[in-house]
Amino acid sequence: MILAFDIGGTAIKYGLVGGGTLRSFHEMPTHAKEVGGPGIVKMLYALMDALKGSYDKVAVSTAGQVDVETGSIIYANENIPHYTGLPLRALLAGYSHLPVVVENDVNAAALGEAAFGAGKGWRQFICLTYGTGIGGALVSDGKVFHGMHGSAGEFGHFPLYPDGRPCVCGQRGCYEQYASTTALVRLVAQENPSLDTGRLIMEHRSEPSVASAINHWLDDVAKGIAALVNILDPGLVVLGGGIMSGQWIAEEVRKRVMPLVMDSLKDCVVLPACLGNTAGLMGASSLFQS
Repeated sequence: MILAFDIGGTAIKYGLVGGGTLRSFHEMPTHAKEVGGPGIVKMLYALMDALKGSYDKVAVSTAGQVDVETGSIIYANENIPHYTGLPLRALLAGYSHLPVVVENDVNAAALGEAAFGAGKGWRQFICLTYGTGIGGALVSDGKVFHGMHGSAGEFGHFPLYPDGRPCVCGQRGCYEQYASTTALVRLVAQENPSLDTGRLIMEHRSEPSVASAINHWLDDVAKGIAALVNILDPGLVVLGGGIMSGQWIAEEVRKRVMPLVMDSLKDCVVLPACLGNTAGLMGASSLFQS
């Protein structure tokens, strides 16, 4: 049995995974800004102690850039202070005396979709998650392509509009500044500031001003995906993040992507992710089978 964790700035999700099935699921606040990386490690220790005897491996999906060779956190932003440089795998393995794997949360979610979700049966696909920013992963033969520095799949940071809006990465015009959920909320706020979440926006998508903003946003979503399809020839694009829930939005995206890709790539499939907030847990646990 595998004890799987999914660590984010807001919550820690955790559960026991056995035989490719999530046997239990729990969630607790991270309080990351207050406790920082070291505090999160202490929380993991407490959870491991509480479940001691029910697992023999530990799998971790986490926010931040991960060195998959060492299981250390290469970089994490201010959402989890003092997380950068933390030797997470070594700490958990030393405490539990059990095998431990650690992977970035977006990569883990993509692996979950590869093994158990929308990507199952596909040799190659790309996964994009739309939220505060845009994350991504490239999966080939059940494995994530990490790149030279472990940062492959930063799809949110290619320039969609050169000299466009400033981005948190220090560049301008990045894809996530136009196609993230944050970008959609910004667009809708110009007409209706009360619709301040992706969920509320989608609930009101039949209203003319909201529909117009969504239409504009979807065009930008499609431009970015089309560029990635032309470059990577993935065969399948998996759309993650709450804003992308539902087949209708995947169909809308595909309809806009196809005129922008080369003729030989027009059979590319676009699907919504289907594991929801369990994808990271399932993907991290799947690393023990890879």
